[in-house]
Amino acid sequence: MAHLHVFTRYIDALASGDLEALAAVFTDDVVWHQPGAHRFSGTRRGTADVFSLLAAMAQHSDGSLRVDAESAMENGDLIAATVRFSASRGDARIEMSGVDLFRVSDDRIAEVWLFSSDQSAEDDFWNL
Repeated sequence: MAHLHVFTRYIDALASGDLEALAAVFTDDVVWHQPGAHRFSGTRRGTADVFSLLAAMAQHSDGSLRVDAESAMENGDLIAATVRFSASRGDARIEMSGVDLFRVSDDRIAEVWLFSSDQSAEDDFWNL
């Protein structure tokens, strides 16, 4: 299990809000693929751009965005993790499962792809 500790560091940093630890888990040129058809969809490049995205999502969800790992597995330089994520804003709430796919390079996350179990519901929430 050569790379699963990278995912654990990522989830722990997200949960604690430790931005320094989160920055340390990404390569400087990380690529983040945010799916869907909402205000945050698209590809981000570099830690500054990814942090800007995560900060905007946290702000839009009144700081409630949470990602919990259910399981993680690896295949070479890839880690696939089943997750449960939730967020709320006013009376709106979203909670669903997803799969996050990470490509690891030099013991850091180099690329991220996210998949939601109900992309249209996620789009609706982020477009509120």
